[in-house]
Amino acid sequence: MTISVGDKLPDVTIKTNGAKGPEDLSTGDFFKGRKVVLFAVPGAFTPGCSVTHMPGFVVNADALLEKVDAIACMAVNDAFVMGAWQQDQNAEHITMLADGNAEFTRALGLELDASGAGLGIRSQRFALIAEDGVVTYLGVDAKGVDKSSAETVLAQLG
Repeated sequence: MTISVGDKLPDVTIKTNGAKGPEDLSTGDFFKGRKVVLFAVPGAFTPGCSVTHMPGFVVNADALLEKVDAIACMAVNDAFVMGAWQQDQNAEHITMLADGNAEFTRALGLELDASGAGLGIRSQRFALIAEDGVVTYLGVDAKGVDKSSAETVLAQLG
């Protein structure tokens, strides 16, 4: 079942690329006690994600961070790929979350079977706002980047 507004985010251990390489990160701890924007992409370095989705969050990072405590980007990729993509995109203000086994993505009910394209299980393109781990906005895009864009998230934040 897909997570909905009003639901608490599941607590799953994923990875982030820390100072010494990949580090475990508890989603429960990451979202606890703060307001966070999380956007997810089907894959780091893919054309739509690199040309359209991520750049909006990079350009709008300052405006978003005036309204939230953190911005995070998640993909079903490993922490090394997410770290390299962060550098490639000049996304130093965005926390990169690597859901390499799609455990958090599945727990959210937002997985995408891209096996037909040789990509395996990925995340759907989405953005959410969570306050103390509770979803206050969820925008999922079947095509394009409309409900999950930085501009849409900013509008939701008022």
